[in-house]
Amino acid sequence: MVAVRHLSLVQNEPVNEELERKVADTDDGYTRIANELLEAVMSADLTARQLKVVLAIIRKTYGFGKKLDRITNTQIAAMTGIHHTHVCKAKNEMIAMRILVSTGIAVGVNKVVSDWNTVISQHSETLAKPANETLAKSANTHKPSQLNTKETIQKKKETTPKSPEGSFPVQAEPTPEKPKRSRKKNSEIQFDHQRFINTWNAKAEKYGLPRITVISKTNLAGLTRLYASHVAYCKQTGCEPADVDTMINGYIEFGYTPTDYACGNNPSGTKYGLPTALTQRMIDSILTTEA
Repeated sequence: MVAVRHLSLVQNEPVNEELERKVADTDDGYTRIANELLEAVMSADLTARQLKVVLAIIRKTYGFGKKLDRITNTQIAAMTGIHHTHVCKAKNEMIAMRILVSTGIAVGVNKVVSDWNTVISQHSETLAKPANETLAKSANTHKPSQLNTKETIQKKKETTPKSPEGSFPVQAEPTPEKPKRSRKKNSEIQFDHQRFINTWNAKAEKYGLPRITVISKTNLAGLTRLYASHVAYCKQTGCEPADVDTMINGYIEFGYTPTDYACGNNPSGTKYGLPTALTQRMIDSILTTEA
């Protein structure tokens, strides 16, 4: 009885703990997005990861009144709970589907929903049927050329060329080997020089840095090193490398910001241009911030 009364008292005691209520309100901020764009996202055949990633990008762009922005994989991972390597993979998939667009290292949603290619399958298709048809066709048409039968051996002996006297076989002349062409390995990247010159000069004009009219050997070596570092970084993170023009122009437009020292705030008053932006130290600093 004592235990029953004690249990009754415990059950009837008032709960003093207050449950925290979290209410969403537009006064705390909102994301403005076109209904047609939102409906396109809803109707697209996206995986759960892809949907989370595209919503995070919408939040980070339209939520701040921007079309494109530099959004790192770790930022999206923190918002969605998805590992940053899976974030990178989902982003590349949606770039291939034209749901997302990227300019250099900036990313955003493609507003031209008619360009979206959501027909891309999210699951691997079986190749059993076409493979079986190909194998069956090959099996029906293929005839072994080498059989260890008496008839075959005799035919091979008969085809051996003989001398006019018929006593000794004539040795066939060896086929001369074709000389191997020596291919000169070209490690320099191929890109639109004029486009890059325009991109850099726009940055130079903004910060009062030296402009360029041609791509010098020093700058070409720096750009080659930049893209090689980008490819190596993508291999480490499991991402698909961007094309050369997109990457190098995006690096200058969205990645590189000259320091006060480079802009002339130094004892000599020297303004440092493109070669400084392409030093390995600067490249590593900018690329690793996108991890």
